[in-house]
Parts: sequence; C-alpha cells; structure tokens
Amino acid sequence: MSLPLTARESATGGWNALIEDVTTGRWQDPDTGAAVTVPFRCIEIGDGFAAGARDLVERVMRAGSYAVVCDADTAEAMGAEVARAMGAKARLVVLDHPHADAAQVRALSDETGDVEALIAVGSGTINDLCKYATFRDGRAYSVFGTAPSMNGYTSSTASITLDSGLKTTQKAHAARGVFIDIGVSAAAPQYLIGAGLGDSLCRPTAQVDWYFSHVMLGTRYATAPYLLQEEDEAAVLARSAGLGARDHDAIGSLQRLLTLGGLGIAVVGMSHPGSMGEHQISHWIDSFAGARHPGTVHGQQVGVASVTMARLQARILAMEEAPRLRPWQPDEAAIRARYPAAAVEDCLTASRAKAMTADQAEAFNAKLAAIWPELRATLGAMMLPPDEMAAHLRAAGGGATPAEIGLDRDLYIEALRHCREMRDRYSLLDLAEDIGILDDFIEEEV
Repeated sequence: MSLPLTARESATGGWNALIEDVTTGRWQDPDTGAAVTVPFRCIEIGDGFAAGARDLVERVMRAGSYAVVCDADTAEAMGAEVARAMGAKARLVVLDHPHADAAQVRALSDETGDVEALIAVGSGTINDLCKYATFRDGRAYSVFGTAPSMNGYTSSTASITLDSGLKTTQKAHAARGVFIDIGVSAAAPQYLIGAGLGDSLCRPTAQVDWYFSHVMLGTRYATAPYLLQEEDEAAVLARSAGLGARDHDAIGSLQRLLTLGGLGIAVVGMSHPGSMGEHQISHWIDSFAGARHPGTVHGQQVGVASVTMARLQARILAMEEAPRLRPWQPDEAAIRARYPAAAVEDCLTASRAKAMTADQAEAFNAKLAAIWPELRATLGAMMLPPDEMAAHLRAAGGGATPAEIGLDRDLYIEALRHCREMRDRYSLLDLAEDIGILDDFIEEEV
C-alpha cells in the first residue's frame, strides 16, 4: 500500500486518499494481486457540499427530475439546502420518523414514482430506504451523508426489516455519488457519532468470527477488507476523544474509516468482513424487541455487542486446551413458540444450517484440537482488548454496556441467547453455546 493513511495532512489526495485508488481500480487485492473492482465511482469526503449539490449530482447522475429524500432533522441539517441547490428539477420529500422496513420501501417507491432519480440526505435509515427502493425499481440514487453513524454509504447492501419482523441484509446497488460532508457530520447528535465508532469497532470481532468460520467450516475469507482499514482504524482510535469533542479532523477520520469499511465489503461482495456475531445480536434486538426497543440505532447496538463479543472471544481464546462442542439440533417447538409465525421458517432454516450430528461434532472437535495452538495465536492477533474498545466508545460519546445506551438487560440477554437462531453464519457466540459456557458468561459479564 503506497499511500499513508493515518491523517489527511500526510496522505496524497487528502480525505479521499486510498478511497480513490479503490474506486478507480488502482488498488490491488492482496489475496489475488488483481486490481479490485467496486461498483462505486464517485466518493467524496469534504466540506460545503450542499451549495454545490447540483454540479456534484449532475456530474454522476444526470436526470430530468429528482426527489431529495430526508427526514425532519436531516432536512434542517442539509436536505432543504440540497433541494434548493438542485433547482426546479428537484422536490423535497420529508419522511415522518422513517424506519428501514419493507412497508416504507414500498411507500417511498409510490411517493417518488414520478421522478427519475432519488437523492438521499441522511444516514442509515434514509440511505437504506433510497438504496433499496431504487434497486427494486431500477432507478439511480446518490447520497449526501449527514452523520458518521455507520458504514452503509459505501455498501451495496441494505439492512431492511421484512414484513415478518426479521431484520435482514438485502442485496441492493451502489450510489452513483457518495458525498460525505465533514462539517455537517460534526454537527450530528453525539450519539450518532458514538454509533459510528461502534459500527467500526465490529472489525476485530467480525474478523475473529469470520476467520474461525473459514478455518473450521470452509467459509470464504479475504484479507483485503482489513488491510483497507488497518491504518485508519489506528488513527481513529487515537482520536476517540476528539470524536467526543466533535473535532473536525477526528470526524473526518471516522468517516474515512467507515467509508473504507464499506468498500471492503464491496471488494469481496459479502458482508461477513463487518457483520458476524456482534451484528446478529443487534439484528435480533431490532427484529424481536417490539415495544421493548428503546429506539437505539444500529451502531449503538453494534458497539455494545462488539465489546460483549470481544469479552466472549477472549474467554474462549484463553482456554489452553481446545474446546469441545456437543452435537445439537434446534429445538423447533421452542423456535415456533418464540417468534412471530412469519419469521419461524427463516429462523428454522438458519438454525438447521448450523446444527451438528454426533459425527459432525466429533470431526469438528478433532480438527479444532489439531490446530488450536496456532489458531489461538492467529485469532488473538486480530483482536483489540475489550476494555480499550469500551474506553474508546465512551470517549466518543457512546456507550459500552446495554445500560449505557438504554437497553433493557433482560432483552439483551435474550438477544445473546437466541440471536444464533436467525442467521446461518457461525460465530464464536455459536461456539460458546455449543461448548456450554454461554450461560455462565452471561451471568458473569452482562
């Protein structure tokens, strides 16, 4: 990697260093030696984008008519100014307390069906709604990011809650233009800034889970997503207190890290690099908390879950002898009783995919025992100390425990115990249950 990444001042290309190498195909995949290809062609991090919105958008997404989509808060922060700058070809669409669910995707498509392209002005929810709605109906979209709250600006997937209540990662498409305004981001609510750090702190826990699944179960694995983030992650953690103070360059550094995290997912074409056990916990809360959901956002939940997963992973990796899992089959009656009818079959399918017969468990245990010393060392090198992760989250204005973000303890424990039932990815959370330590861990740590 030829470009330094640790600060804007020392990197050719300023805030967009390395990012431009990826989008233009100049960066080589370390696993294959080939130039990477991503569906993003225009990603810009900087300041003052609203006033120049028309030139920015028409350079990458020329259309006869546009809808500028935002909510009340992002309309005030940037959306109304973007709509004014776009002129007569654009109209402002202000959504009322939107949620990224299938019903609102359909409603957005209906409400904006008379325009050729969408311009999202917001962060996670607004971006996912516009991304998925336009993917479904074949229109283009661009996004002006207003908060450093998640890495979804530069992913081609969308987190959408289905009509069943199940939160899922859906295939979508890339924004034609991604314009991330640092000044606007620095003025975002503090909890959203902390949420962005929380979403990026899933890197070590997801990497440990993904690599473990690769070694033990043959899941595809790649190093490119992590090399893209490596130096920027260190730079952001060095500035975590600056995030808490809304420091301009600290916010810019976080937006860079989130952007590179999203690009890493685009490079490999799968969300595993940044979505394993910690995201299962968050997705379960969003899918099944119902009235108990406190209104926390994705990154807040992922930050807390990442600290929890880091503690659980550290406990497992502290074992001198390889853990041995027990054969298991899903309790189908309990799953049917636990979930809404529309979600049951998805949960049963995911659970069955991870079930193990006695013979499968024995083969798994033998393989793990043979490689345990080496695997422990490899996984340990990927980790960040859980206490340090928690300290960085708090310094950035976020929370590191369920209580610190307003999550009910009993709800969080339910998520830890049952989230494995909704997704077929195997993580160390699955392993903890399969070796019989999860309940003790919960009692001692949560």
